[in-house]
Formats: sequence, C-alpha cells, structure tokens
Amino acid sequence: MKMQNLKTLISKKASGMPSPRFRIENGDRNSTAGSRADYVPAPRLVLTVLLALALGFGVRSKLLGQSAGPANPGLALVGGTIYVTPTDKPIRNGIVMIQDRRISAVGSKASLPVPPNFQSVDCSGKTITAGFWNSHVHFFERKWDNAADTPAPELTRQLQDMFTRYGFTSVFDLGSRLENTRHIRERIQSEEVLGPRIRSTGEVLIAPGAMPADNILRILGEMPLRNLEVRSAAEAQEASKRLLEMGVDGIKIHLQPPPPPEPPFPRDAIQAAVIRAHEVKKPVFVHPGSGADVIAAIQAGVDVVAHTTPASGPWDDSITTGIKDRSVALTPTLTIWKSSMRHDRISAQDTFTAVAVGQLRTWVASGGTVLFGTDIGAIDYDPSEEYALMSRAGLSFRQILASLTTAPAAQFRDSERLGRIAVGLEADLVVLKDDPSRDARGFADVAYTVQGGKIIYRSAQ
Repeated sequence: MKMQNLKTLISKKASGMPSPRFRIENGDRNSTAGSRADYVPAPRLVLTVLLALALGFGVRSKLLGQSAGPANPGLALVGGTIYVTPTDKPIRNGIVMIQDRRISAVGSKASLPVPPNFQSVDCSGKTITAGFWNSHVHFFERKWDNAADTPAPELTRQLQDMFTRYGFTSVFDLGSRLENTRHIRERIQSEEVLGPRIRSTGEVLIAPGAMPADNILRILGEMPLRNLEVRSAAEAQEASKRLLEMGVDGIKIHLQPPPPPEPPFPRDAIQAAVIRAHEVKKPVFVHPGSGADVIAAIQAGVDVVAHTTPASGPWDDSITTGIKDRSVALTPTLTIWKSSMRHDRISAQDTFTAVAVGQLRTWVASGGTVLFGTDIGAIDYDPSEEYALMSRAGLSFRQILASLTTAPAAQFRDSERLGRIAVGLEADLVVLKDDPSRDARGFADVAYTVQGGKIIYRSAQ
C-alpha cells in the first residue's frame, strides 16, 4: 500500500467515514472463492501495515550497523612471521587483526586473542609483510583495450595473473591510454573487480617521431598510443599542464631518440616538465637510453629514473654522485634486458644483464633509493627472476623488501597510509608461503594478497 493511500485511510477513519473492506489472499493463490477469511476490516489492515513498517525500520537499522554487534566481521592473520617494516625486528608467531579496512592490532599471538566474530586465517610457517608496490608497469597490452566493457570476472582474472597473485597491491603505470586505464582503476575502486591500487602517468612525453608506428605496436601486442610530442621547453610545460589537468598521478618522459633527422628530446624540456609537475607535488619519471640521459635527468630534478642503461656500459661516480641528496630513485628493471635480447646468443644476454646488475650495485653503493619495478606489461609477469637479479646485485632481503614497501610509499608521499604494518594504516598485506630471507625468489611465492582488509587473491595450494 502506498503511503498516500494509508494517510487517506487514516484520515477517513478519524472523520467517521465508513471504512472500505479490502480483499486479501487467503493462502491459496489459485483460489477465487470468497470467504470471511478473505476480508478484514480496514482498521486491522492499518495496524498490520504500521507494524510491518515498524519492523522494516528495525531491520534497516540493523543493516545500517545500529545493532549491538559490529557491522563487518574482522579478519585475523594468525601465526606468521611479521615484518612490520624492513628494518624492525620480526614478530615470530604473530597476529595482524583488521577491521573496517584498516589494521586494528598487530603483535604476538600469545598477547592478542582473536575476537569470536573475526575470520581467522592460519599463517603458520608463512611470512607477513606490507602490500607490495610495482613502481613500473604498463596497461598498454591489447588485453586491456575497452576496459570499461570487459566482463568483471575476466578483468579480475587478468589483474590477478599480472599483479595480485604476486602480492602487488599498488602499481604505478608509466605509459598507457589514460582514459582506458582510468576505467580499470574505477572498476577496482567500486569493488566490481579485484585488483591493485593504480597510479598512472597516462600518455608519455616524447621527441617527435620517436613513437613506433601503430602496426609495429600491434605486432608487439600493444594498443596504439598517442603520446605527446615535445620540441621545446615551452611545449613540455604545456603538455605537462594538460596531462595534470586530466588527473594524471605523475609525468613520464621517454628519451628514446627518434630516427634522424628529427632532434632528440630537448634537455631543457626535462626541467620544464619537472617544474610544472612539482608545482602540484606530482613525481616525474624519465626513461633514459644512456648514462648521459641519467645525468641529464638527475640534474633536471626528476624523481625516478625508470631503467638502468646497460647499452651505455658501467655507471661511475659521474652518474651517481649526489643522488642520495637529490632523493632520486631508480626502478632497475633488470629482467627486461635479458628479455629484450632473447633472440641473441646466450653469452651476449649474460654480458648485457651483468652490466645492468653492476649499475644497480653502483647505485645502491652511492646511497640511491631503489623502487621495485619490472616494466611489467612489456615482459613476462613472474617477478621471481627480478628478485634473484637484485639479490645478485648485492641487495639484502631487507633492502628488497624496502623497495617493495616503505621506499615507494615514501617516494610517492603515501607513508601515512601504506607501506608498513601499523595500527590505523590501510590493511594492504602480503602473506608469503615461505621466508624470502633464505631465497629472494620467495617474494614471488604468495599465499594471500590482502587489500583494504579484503583477501583479493588466495593461492590454490
């Protein structure tokens, strides 16, 4: 009965008007025979409706969390070895409790009993860390095209294969069609699909003619991409301004030289883009092609050097001096060099990779920050080889863990929300099957991935 009809009925009853009689079903929906049970006086019906409304309000109050019990059951990860940060002493046989998307408690299992309404996950023999960041990814493969209309289960599976099965709860996309990537991000944020937090630079600043033709991109499995060609510092500022107004999370500059006679990306244009981005506190990434490019990027004030440059030979002090004071970071992307040379002789692959590993070693020895990044989207998804090569470069288990957690959170101004296991922070966590301090490849062997307090990936084994 509509509310207006109910009001009219009550008004008629109060004024002494005769009450109509209403027919109701007697339990046999197929029966058409009338009986005294088929009819009730209007006042009785009014009371029935009012009671139903009252009960409805009570149910709604409970659904809104106004009942005595909590609205959402919590989650407890129990019995694992917890690395709250890469530098703190681990908590053995620990427990992490999560409620309302945030970490509510962390400590030893003996001192923190699990509340009865919590879902408990046995993590005995496993390792628990903050959620991983991959700070160099791409959403330019053809599979991501038309992301707004890709069925949710399929999109979730693609995100799982690429990211969440390896513990990545945050990623930085360094080159894709912004509008399309934004659709992926929005569908994750709405919880329609399961995937990582996504930051993106969108389209990239390049020199005129430096972008491969569309048919070449299709052969490589990529979508056509309309990057922004820059010929001067003024054009770099204007292009950066346009991208920032579109809502990008950073600016990416690709220093790939174009075929002659086109000029390379102007050196002063790098700094012009940096100035524009830093006005709104957004980071700038540079893809270098040589050691000279790395020097130019550092001098221009970029935030992240997006690759090593093994084709230019070993790095020395002329490249890495001052990187610690400038707070510039490096995503080494060591695996991509072996991948890009997979058609060459194995000895050439080994030599090329060894140079990249040495460059990372030099960077770390100079005090530079390292952010884990694989250029995923351009290479195979499994990051285990990247972890092994970082270990070969001399990075300890804790240094690799920092590159996955605290370092990117600090570099991208998100340390108050992500990157550590601490009460009040977003519950982005990884449960590893074993202890990666014994073998760096163990960072890729994930049992559970938790984002915002929700398990978004669990291993079949």
